[in-house]
Amino acid sequence: MNLIMNNTENKNAVSADALHTHTHTGTSFNELLNKITLGDSYKLIKQIPDNSIDLIIIDPPYLIEDTNGGTRSRLAKSIRGMNTEIEEKKLTSGIDSNIFKDLIRIQKNINIYIWCNGKQIPDYLDFFVKQNHCKFDILIWNKTNATPLYSNKYMNDKEYCLYFRKSGYCNPKSYNDAKTVWYMPINISDKKKYKHPTIKPLRIIKTLIKNSSNEGDIVLDCFSGSGTTCVAAKELGRKYIGIEIDPEYHKISIDRLNGILANGQTTMFMS
Repeated sequence: MNLIMNNTENKNAVSADALHTHTHTGTSFNELLNKITLGDSYKLIKQIPDNSIDLIIIDPPYLIEDTNGGTRSRLAKSIRGMNTEIEEKKLTSGIDSNIFKDLIRIQKNINIYIWCNGKQIPDYLDFFVKQNHCKFDILIWNKTNATPLYSNKYMNDKEYCLYFRKSGYCNPKSYNDAKTVWYMPINISDKKKYKHPTIKPLRIIKTLIKNSSNEGDIVLDCFSGSGTTCVAAKELGRKYIGIEIDPEYHKISIDRLNGILANGQTTMFMS
């Protein structure tokens, strides 16, 4: 799966992990439940028992080989700061495919949504469809206010969400919930408030959870970022497990989950 992870970037990710003192080698499943834990998902997922998760929604790092393209344009130069943040937070390295077997192991039935860019689609299809015989759908978020960065390329106005299932639960409750393309703007306010450059719309994540789980089910997001999946799961009456390796995003997600951004109060829980 050469396009899933950039090996050079992965070395940086490993060295960054050394900065985190929370290795969680003894963390139990109950300690992970209904929390967002600061730590390495590749290690913590080993603590999750077989056949225990009802739904997985993840937005792992995309494989982006060049964030400097189009710098000749005025618009591209104006968002160079965001591109720098994406690189500094190691959101361009892709996902280590070694985690895939664990993602399958921990699910009751394969029932997983994975956000990705177009370059990664063939490798995900190879693993989940060709090797593990999953059914799949390709869902698209069409960003109606995307910034035109390039003068000689198509706009980067969409993101892909692949849904893989094998006896998984998929039951849209309405015509709109069954659509495979969402026309929705980037929420600039959320990006500023939660300080994450690739935040996904809460409304879309809620739709995925409603379509593919029931109340009381356990939803996992092991690349939880600013915590959108866990917030959505909590609001919809699901249990949740979030894992985030970046301390800044982890704190933001905890604050968001506990409503600090709304009322100035929080209860920090760091396992």
